[in-house]
Amino acid sequence: MDNRASILRLHDDRPRLSRFLFFVMGSLLTTAFAPFGWYLLAPVLLLPFLYVCLTVAPRDAGRIAFWFGFGLFLSGTYWIYISVVVFGNAAAWIAIMLMLCLVLLMSTYLWLTGWLISRLSYGEPWLLLFVAPASWVMVEWLRGWILSGFPWLSIGYSQIDSPLAGWAPVTGVYGISFAVLFSVSAILVMLLTRGKQRWAALVLIVLPWIGGGLLKNVAWTESAGTPIRSTLVQAGIPQDQKWLPEQLQPTLDFYRAATQRAADSEIVLWPEAAIPSVSDRVEPYIAQLQADARMRRQTILFGVLERVQHRDETHMYNSILLVGTDQRQVYRKRHLVPFGEYFPVPAKIRKWLRMMNLPHSDLSAGDAEQPLLVAANGARLAIVVCYEDAFGAEQLYAFPEAAIMINMSNDAWFGDSIAPHQHLQMARMRSLEVGRHTIRATNTGVSAFIGPDGKILKSGPQFEPLSLTMDVQPRRGATPYVRGGNMPVIGLCLIIMSLLSIRSRAWF
Repeated sequence: MDNRASILRLHDDRPRLSRFLFFVMGSLLTTAFAPFGWYLLAPVLLLPFLYVCLTVAPRDAGRIAFWFGFGLFLSGTYWIYISVVVFGNAAAWIAIMLMLCLVLLMSTYLWLTGWLISRLSYGEPWLLLFVAPASWVMVEWLRGWILSGFPWLSIGYSQIDSPLAGWAPVTGVYGISFAVLFSVSAILVMLLTRGKQRWAALVLIVLPWIGGGLLKNVAWTESAGTPIRSTLVQAGIPQDQKWLPEQLQPTLDFYRAATQRAADSEIVLWPEAAIPSVSDRVEPYIAQLQADARMRRQTILFGVLERVQHRDETHMYNSILLVGTDQRQVYRKRHLVPFGEYFPVPAKIRKWLRMMNLPHSDLSAGDAEQPLLVAANGARLAIVVCYEDAFGAEQLYAFPEAAIMINMSNDAWFGDSIAPHQHLQMARMRSLEVGRHTIRATNTGVSAFIGPDGKILKSGPQFEPLSLTMDVQPRRGATPYVRGGNMPVIGLCLIIMSLLSIRSRAWF
């Protein structure tokens, strides 16, 4: 292109300053997500990013994208330091090393995104309209499952309160990411073309936003039966006190008393690992809960570590127990947190981690698909435990049979950071994708009732003991996303990239 903007000349003349500016832009992109929620900043900050990818060589675009990603993930996941140092009792240098390793890995995905956009667009604005959303979403999807996956800060989450959120029940969060990149690419087309092409681009800019706004008015699911009175309980116990031996009995007393006060609720929900012990050590307490629940015709769900003997091996699960029905029911967490709940490292490194005061015991993962838990009143429940909330497609097997989504977490590991709010934002997206209410209980917050439209209906403050009660409406039916999952969007991206790669005849 002949007319080159100052930001491009800056990249040529002062590359270090250019990379620093894109690092700052990436850092600012975090404010598009919770708790800030400035969702319009996402397209604003992606505009110069895409312009550079369109107008420089693939190698240079990759470098710029890397620094953009470094800023985004450093500012958006700094809370890893809090988890490892404050609550993991590890040395600061270890926390910094772990955090930087993750940030570098995530930034490498952005490098690939920039390289692909530049390589496949050839500096042609109209090609960018297809290349940018397809490349971005494909790489975003890949980082959501490679090496167990880390889908945190997928750009679609930033739009949970924007008109684009209407696409979630149809395409899921990746479809929203596609819509954001499509709209921003259309802005560039409008700026870089003339005449009728400019007017056509203007229509394409607003098309995803108008479509999302219209889709918000579609009721994809419907009420089924009468509302269920439900109570969630939050103990507000700091993570550094939660597992102290002297804290066990006060914790057990608190949860039982809070549940007794909610005697008129049909469902009572406690957080993940609400009982800070192994289930076989507190069996008399669990038996008493079972008796209490059956007497009140109530369903109680709570998190506890469960020790199970399989032949000659002992397995420890992060489990959710349901009591109050004829038989005790259990859900075992399936998607575990690497280096948090299991350690995919050799034995020697595991020993070193133990010496350095990091957690080192492996939990076992539950089956990929498990029977739905059924409340005493017959309501079928889809269970999502903590980190599983970041993987929307993995929960779809539970629908449309499940009438309510149950989300149990322990965000105390994150302290008073942005992470609990980001996590709540993901829970809202999951409700919106499947068209179900979510009851969400966490140890220190943010605990909330979420509507099928992704809106927060009721929530409480963080770091305080509380009980929240609300009538929750069971729902039935399946959204398009429940039926198709991520494959329609990912398939579209694959088709676009395949056609453009054939056109280029060479990737390198």
